[in-house]
Amino acid sequence: MDKKEKDNTYKFGLVGKDIDYSFSRAYFAEKFKVEGLAHTYANFDIQHISELKTILQGTKKIKGLNVTIPYKEDVIPFLDKLDKKALKIGAVNTIKITKKGKYIGYNTDFYGFKKSLEPHLKNYHNRALILGTGGASKAIAYTLKKLNIEYHFVSRTKKEGVTFCYSELNTSIIENHKIIINCTPVGTFPDVNSYPDIPYNGITNQHILYDLIYNPEKTKFLSCGIAQNAITINGKKMLELQAEKSWKIWNS
Repeated sequence: MDKKEKDNTYKFGLVGKDIDYSFSRAYFAEKFKVEGLAHTYANFDIQHISELKTILQGTKKIKGLNVTIPYKEDVIPFLDKLDKKALKIGAVNTIKITKKGKYIGYNTDFYGFKKSLEPHLKNYHNRALILGTGGASKAIAYTLKKLNIEYHFVSRTKKEGVTFCYSELNTSIIENHKIIINCTPVGTFPDVNSYPDIPYNGITNQHILYDLIYNPEKTKFLSCGIAQNAITINGKKMLELQAEKSWKIWNS
């Protein structure tokens, strides 16, 4: 490896908690291999967001990071600047480290979700339920607003911005919200038999059930939708789209 090639080799990674299952590391490792790049992509599995500072200071030639659960909101104070969309959304899943060492936050979840949902939309898909209120749900809400789809947050407890508790959901509410998006980690491997507690008997063949989870490929949430003849989408396509968007940002 000559000096020029060595100088053009960078490090990338994913910041999250309990992320051995991560899609991103394998995806980018394969991407670098196919494109003949010597870059590396690592998981930075941290127990608290305060550990991020040590990672940023201790990792040489780091050019970009992805951020996942549970740090999409907590990471913001560590950044020098936010992209306009990330600022409006209030959550970050992509960080670009500039040549001057500045950390800029972006949100590519918006792009991935929008592009993967749009092909399935019909005129009756005008109301949605968002299950969960974490960082991922903020990008989903922002996207639905841009698509002129009315949405309501569902959570275990009532708090500001939450329309329904799970215990308040009934068949009529489900029938009147033809898009239901699971933004919680419920059902993620290895806890594959868990699923959001909603009245699945209200789901019809006009419904879209979208699960941001991609491991397993077919969650119990999606299986319940399939049993009711609903359209079901898992999080893999969204992740592929947002990963490619992240790559463009890091190299812009």
